Amino acid sequence: MTTIGIIGAGNIGSQVARAVIEQGYDVVISNSRGPETLADLVADLGPNARAATAQEAGEAGEIVVVTVPLKNVEQVPVEPLAGKIVIDTNNYYFERDGNIAALDNGVDTVSQMLQRHLPTSKVAKGFNHIMAKDITTDGKPAGTEGRRALATSSDFEEAAEAVQHLYDELGFDTVNVGPLSDSWRVERDQPAYVVSQTRSELVENLAQATRATATTEPAPHPEA
Repeated sequence: MTTIGIIGAGNIGSQVARAVIEQGYDVVISNSRGPETLADLVADLGPNARAATAQEAGEAGEIVVVTVPLKNVEQVPVEPLAGKIVIDTNNYYFERDGNIAALDNGVDTVSQMLQRHLPTSKVAKGFNHIMAKDITTDGKPAGTEGRRALATSSDFEEAAEAVQHLYDELGFDTVNVGPLSDSWRVERDQPAYVVSQTRSELVENLAQATRATATTEPAPHPEA
């Protein structure tokens, strides 16, 4: 049995927790306000979940999901995540995070920023282009016609493979986008963002992606 640490207990974090617990994982989950504020969530999640600090969630997790607002990424503890696979669910919302020139100008990606913050971890993109509520409802057994596909991206093959394995357990096909420098193809305002799509449709949507510049219209927020 694998323990998954989750740093961030918003909609995405809590739904990932529900989904992986259903598959037999243990979960250690944290937020920015302290473990005591997660009592109701942990009670809902059941005996395979416990609340902790971000440091403790990072230490406990064999795989760690980071699902905090981009503006707070520097608060993610570094040392407990050393050597571990870290799944980054985040997207850039300038309305929430403030404008970041390197992202507005298309010369950086959200996950590359997290990878630089966690230089000894193996970051992979995951769960960033699906609405939170769909994580626990849209999964289907492998081979099911029309099975929904999700993307991952990493500079480390083993990290991408770990996300693919987790997606499959939760009922989703996978498309590997490639290195983190290409992870923008599945972020906000791109054709693949928060739409239900099969593997072939996701491949087509990734190919149609156009590098984003500064946006003026808000898009749906899976983490909101």
